[in-house]
Amino acid sequence: MALLRQEVDPGEVGLDAKALDRLDQHFARYVDEGRLPGYLVALARGGRVAHLVTHGHRDIAAGLPVEADTLWRIYSMTKPVTSVAALLLVEEGELSLDDPVERHLPAFAEPRVYVSGSGADTVTRPASGPIRIRHLMTHTAGLTFAFYHTHPVDALYRDARLESAVLPGSDLAETVDVYASLPLQFEPGTEWNYSVASNVLGRVIEVVSGRSLDEFFAERIFGPLGMTDAGFCVNDEQAGRLAELYGGTETGGIEPIPGLPLHGRPRFLSGSGGLAASAHDIHRFMELLRRRGELDGTRLLAPGTVDLMTSNQLPGGADLRSFGSRPAHDEPGNDGVGFGLGVSVVTDPTRTKAPSVLGAYGWSGVATTTFWVDPRHDLTVQFMTQVRPKTSHTIFQDLKRLVHEAVQDA
Repeated sequence: MALLRQEVDPGEVGLDAKALDRLDQHFARYVDEGRLPGYLVALARGGRVAHLVTHGHRDIAAGLPVEADTLWRIYSMTKPVTSVAALLLVEEGELSLDDPVERHLPAFAEPRVYVSGSGADTVTRPASGPIRIRHLMTHTAGLTFAFYHTHPVDALYRDARLESAVLPGSDLAETVDVYASLPLQFEPGTEWNYSVASNVLGRVIEVVSGRSLDEFFAERIFGPLGMTDAGFCVNDEQAGRLAELYGGTETGGIEPIPGLPLHGRPRFLSGSGGLAASAHDIHRFMELLRRRGELDGTRLLAPGTVDLMTSNQLPGGADLRSFGSRPAHDEPGNDGVGFGLGVSVVTDPTRTKAPSVLGAYGWSGVATTTFWVDPRHDLTVQFMTQVRPKTSHTIFQDLKRLVHEAVQDA
């Protein structure tokens, strides 16, 4: 276990202490009012942690506080890790961004695109081209999630028992084969729809590398980066540090809910949302990206590869709002935000819902966890808690505003 610690006074790296106090007080109120169980927030500049605060509980009923070594289910923050894993194989020549997925997963040969109808009356046509690896990384493959209720293909995923993105009782290979049997919402590479694509990418990594996804992550990313707690399950030593998961209530409060099962290696290794990690782990991962592929003398990716990953790859340079008819991940909002190879990217700060800067990139998870890297200010930020909200909230927008106010050389 490695522990994240504050390394420098905020003022030494251009962060305003009074503004950071406002940030702390703001989120402490969320806890005091019963809207969050507890949280951890950390800011670093130039790789040095300048603000690290914990408040509230990781387990309210047990009276256990949030601590620097608390473990968090990071859900969709798994996706950037999966993208880095795939890019390792790209650099080694084992995989290409332009490879048809069917080259590695034959079940995806001859994809079909939705035309009309629903259920047994669904009409499809052959796709004009293959799904490519880059389409998986950018969520432009035409795949979807079952929990959306905006398109007939979403319902077909529910009919296939994919409500939680995994076929009950199945592993990654078996579940991905079910995805492949379903029609696409649109032609690959033409639109953006946040989806199960990272699970497909995870299976590609397994096939190409000859390793299970958890083994590949551990050997090629977590070990080299010193991400000592990150993984798809927790051991006996880690179990007491894992935060309880809460859900939002109709009255604005929170209550415990079942979380991602982490005690024992899961049968389904989700490249989309299966990881747990500590703040130290997230800091190390952000540092890899901030330093453009190298950390403490260990280079995982070339600088140009990280630059590609963290630049907008959407068709025609569009932002997420351009696909407003699709259910899109709303953090920090879709206006002025594009998507790279596994991370969101700010393309127009004048249009974002919360203060930001051109080129800032990151991602978040459904349990209200988030991270971003701000290259202009050499700044990284993470916020960790464990609440799956019932309705939309402004936590991420508030966080961006309060961090923006703390940066003195903005």
